[in-house]
Formats: sequence, structure tokens, C-alpha cells
Amino acid sequence: MSPAVPLSDLLDLLAAVDGDPRPVDAVTSGWLRGRRDLDDETRGALIGALYGLLRHHARLGWWLDRMHMEDGPRERALAWLVLVEGLWPEAVTRRFPALTEDEAGMLADLKGQPLDHPDMPETTRLECPGWAEASLRARFGAAFAAEMAACLAPPPLDLRINPNRTTQKAVLRELADMGLRAEKTPHAPHGIRVPERFSLARLASLKSGAVEIQDEGSQLVAALVDARPGERVADFCAGAGGKTLAMAAQMQGRGRIVACDVSEGRLKRCAERLKAAGLHNTETRLLTSETDKWVKRRKGTFDRVLIDAPCSGTGTWRRNPDTRWRGSGAAGLADLVALQSRIFASAARLVKPGGRLVYATCSLLPEENEVQVAAFLAAHPAFRLVPLGDVMPDIASISPGDFLSLTPACHDTDGFFAAVLERASVPAPPA
Repeated sequence: MSPAVPLSDLLDLLAAVDGDPRPVDAVTSGWLRGRRDLDDETRGALIGALYGLLRHHARLGWWLDRMHMEDGPRERALAWLVLVEGLWPEAVTRRFPALTEDEAGMLADLKGQPLDHPDMPETTRLECPGWAEASLRARFGAAFAAEMAACLAPPPLDLRINPNRTTQKAVLRELADMGLRAEKTPHAPHGIRVPERFSLARLASLKSGAVEIQDEGSQLVAALVDARPGERVADFCAGAGGKTLAMAAQMQGRGRIVACDVSEGRLKRCAERLKAAGLHNTETRLLTSETDKWVKRRKGTFDRVLIDAPCSGTGTWRRNPDTRWRGSGAAGLADLVALQSRIFASAARLVKPGGRLVYATCSLLPEENEVQVAAFLAAHPAFRLVPLGDVMPDIASISPGDFLSLTPACHDTDGFFAAVLERASVPAPPA
């Protein structure tokens, strides 16, 4: 743990995260807004330490249980300093005043111990929650351990340029002038990867709307929609608009893209980002639910529809390590699968004859992906699956099969799934 990390502040932040059910990034942003006294270096060090602790949640908990210690922010931080940071108990004592007798005893017992103990279950070592284990083992087979290990590594920072505002060359030059190493993303045509962390406030093109933060996998999902100038496109679960922005830029200001969501707050953020990027061929639409009357009124009027479905987020574990342990486990997953099915069926109504529907998740679980698509196709014979190679031949070489299927271990992206479906140009004959 960097000396730049004030332990009292880290403990306060850990306590705030523990006591708030919201996503960690939202809690952290709110906490930092109340700490204007912290400089950028300290803020970065605190966030780095917080996410490091979150990535070791199960393993630290295992050790605390083994030591018969309470599992709280203070105990986790103490165990982290010895097991992960490799500090000697004497050094920890200097940073943690007023240790209790039990805490001092724990530090002495942990001295020299490996973080990954031989007695530790594999799922604990890989930080895999029990509710997801069976599905992930079924998905990955012998590659399970490698994929889970990749989900523990911090992700690189991926950027997407707005081609209406700038070029990759210009942004790469800007980053180089800041003393940062950067390169084009391997597959996304407008992506830039920055392997090292830096203060985003320094990047002028981010403030101007010329650049957006977006994982390469997310960029490829947006590209898979193949939104073209002059078309009508719906982003059915737009959220804060990352993929909406990418698709609107593809359309070069011609046609119309409608960003839909059930969250007014997310749509407000989406609208702000679209305005900053200078993308005016867009509108936002607040829905009451997936079956909002607006969907029925717009039936069969869109050339392209993207469903970026709400999901378990297993594909983003390396970016959002807390989501492994939040939520309601298997019961929550069952609810999500049911919601995905309803969204799938409702959004499909928007697609015109000959139009395309793209179903996507940031999940690694088959029941949210391939199984969901198979069930939809069985119930909707007017749609057919379009193989990935027919839409993006260059990407098909890295994702064999009919679907886009990306994983942290294989592609160094978040875990993404996408399927392209096409509605028949003429109605299917009655069965």
C-alpha cells in the first residue's frame, strides 16, 4: 500500500462502501466530492487501494475467518498490509496505532504466510462466488481457472475517439505529450489503449467530447449494430449512453437514434454526453417499463435495435470487483434472466421487416447469453440468427462461432456477448 494512502481515510472509504448498497464507483465519487482537501495523487492512491482490497475480498475473508477475527474494514486492511503488501507486523503497527491484543496476535500469525494458502478452496482463491461457479465452469471447462484469474487483474484504460471531432493520431499525440504510453486497440477501429493510470482531468479531449472512456469490447458491440447514415436506430437499454455515442458517430449526423431507458438519471447523463460530443441526430426516451406504450406505437419502424440487456455483470468483474458479492445471488440471476426475456420480446417489436436486432450483455454466463438467444428464436420464427462472420468478418477470426464472445483472458477486454438477429423481409407463413 503506497505511503500516499492515508489509512484513516481508507478506513472511512471502506466503511462507506460497506454501508451502501450502491455500486462502489458511485459511493466513491460521492465520498470524494466531500473531500476537496485531497490532491489528485492521494485520491488515485485511495481508489487503487480500495479496488485492491475489493479484488481480494474472498481471500482476505478466508484468512480472517481462519484467524477467528471479525471481517470488517479495519481487519481487512490489517490483513491486506501483511498478506498482500508484504509488510512486517512491526511496520503495520507503526501505521496502525492502538492495535488491540487480538489484532497484534493476528499480525504475528499472518507473518510469512502466502496469500493463497494450500488449504484455500479454488473458488476462494479465484474470487468466484458460489452462485456463479457452476455456470462459469460449464462455460469455460478447463479454462475456468485462467478466465477467473484474468478477471482479477485491473483492466487497461480504453478510449474511443469521436471521429467527427478528432483522429486517433491526434489523441495518441496528445497522450504522448503528457508522457503516457498509448496504442491503438487491437480490434476496435476507433479505440486507444492506455496501459497506465493517470488523472483523467489532464486529458483535454475527454472534456471536449472528442474522446470517451469505453472498453474495447463495448466498442465492438456498438460496431456490430452496423448503424448507417440515414437509418432509424433504437438503443433500448441505453443507460448513460456509451454505445449510443458510438453508434451516433457512425451515422455521421444523418438518420435518427433514440436512446431509451427506464432511468431518468441515466438518460440525463446520456443527453449531456451526446451534446458534449456534438451529436445531434439523437433523442432520449424515458420508458416506464420494457412494455411501455411507446414501443407498441413504434412497432416495425426501426432499421436497427440494440438491446444492451441488464445482466449479472460477470464480464466486468475485473473493473467492478464488488459486483461478485453484491446482489441476491442465484435468485437475483433468475430474476435477471426473466427480465432479459421480457425485454428481448418487447424490443423485437420495434424492428422493421429486413431490420436487425442485436442482443448483448456484459455477462459470461450461458443462461444470459446463448440460452437466452435460443429461447427467443424458438418463440419468434420471424427472426433468424446472422452469423458473426457475415457482419464483422475481421472479428470472427478472434471469436469463432455465430456470436461475438469476448473474455478477459482471451481478448483482454471485459466479457461481452452479442448476437445479431434479422427479421424476415416478408411475414413468415402461419404454422
